[in-house]
Amino acid sequence: MKFCFKSIFFLICCASILVSCNTKKEVTLIGKKKSAIKTKNIILLVGDGMGLSQVSASQFYHNSKSNFERFPVIGLIKTSSASELITDSASSSTAFASGIKTYNGALGVNTDTLAVKNIVEEVSNIGISTGIISTSSITHATPAAFYTHTKKRSMAEDIASQLVNSEIDFFAGGGSDYFNNRDDNRDLILELEEKNFIINLNSLPTEMKIDFSKKQGYLLAPKGLPKMLEGRGTFLSDATTLALEYLSNNENGFFLMIEGAQIDWGGHDNDADYLISELIDFDNTIGAVLDFAESNKETLVIVTADHETGGFTLGQDNGNYNKIKPVFSTTGHSATMVPVFASGPGAGLFGSIYENTAIYDKMKFLFFKNNKN
Repeated sequence: MKFCFKSIFFLICCASILVSCNTKKEVTLIGKKKSAIKTKNIILLVGDGMGLSQVSASQFYHNSKSNFERFPVIGLIKTSSASELITDSASSSTAFASGIKTYNGALGVNTDTLAVKNIVEEVSNIGISTGIISTSSITHATPAAFYTHTKKRSMAEDIASQLVNSEIDFFAGGGSDYFNNRDDNRDLILELEEKNFIINLNSLPTEMKIDFSKKQGYLLAPKGLPKMLEGRGTFLSDATTLALEYLSNNENGFFLMIEGAQIDWGGHDNDADYLISELIDFDNTIGAVLDFAESNKETLVIVTADHETGGFTLGQDNGNYNKIKPVFSTTGHSATMVPVFASGPGAGLFGSIYENTAIYDKMKFLFFKNNKN
């Protein structure tokens, strides 16, 4: 009887080893299969001020299923800057764009105010097209970090002038005052046109008739665009669809950064209706991007935030566990980690917990190692 028990134990151990080996082999094969698809395009969506409670709001307040639920890979990033435990949008966006920790207020420069290369400059050198979209001014902190090197984010006119000489091929947002209503009387609209841009100050085109021989620029408000609650409509998803149509014409691939800027503004105002309406607009844009990526197959989609704003939570209303009451704890930013969602070739790199600078490192790795240009 003792021998039988030993024999059975031996057989179980052998079976476990075989299953383990087969599982490891399967995982390895799956990994190889996935890595065979190169990362040709990367779309980075930044929900400014979007923490996990903001994301959760899309589940409770959206009239359809949240697009956040379509992502197979989820991670968390640490957001502190080089100078403060709580970051601002400038330093956090510089982390995404250039892979460094810098001081609050800095755009594309290190703690010594020296310029550092950004992902747009890096990938443009290998023939990849680039674009930025924002519901704020195109000179605001998050989009600006992808083309400017400026020691203070408040220097909007200087930032605008750097866009003229940048590698950006497509942009859409607000901020026309910083281009044609300047203190120095420079006409940056004219200068952009001389740099092969078609500039529109009124609206996005209603028909997808694109001149691919020209770069595209849309400045549709003097500063930031209107709120969703004020009738902004489908600008963010429409501009994204236009950008994808334009940028995907490049056989080498593209990089596109899309910012839902006013999620942050609703948080600063402690205005739940404002915040949630902006979050749902951002969610809808994510859906349009994922639809594109699912048909394209060579596109990686990353969604994250620069930081959380407002200390936003979804609490119970007067002890009623079936009724949600949005609550804020601050009018500023918070130090909480923020989520990262990823889908497409290379998405597996974006799980786990890591510093916000790793977003840049991972994107650059995928462009230069997996995309043979």
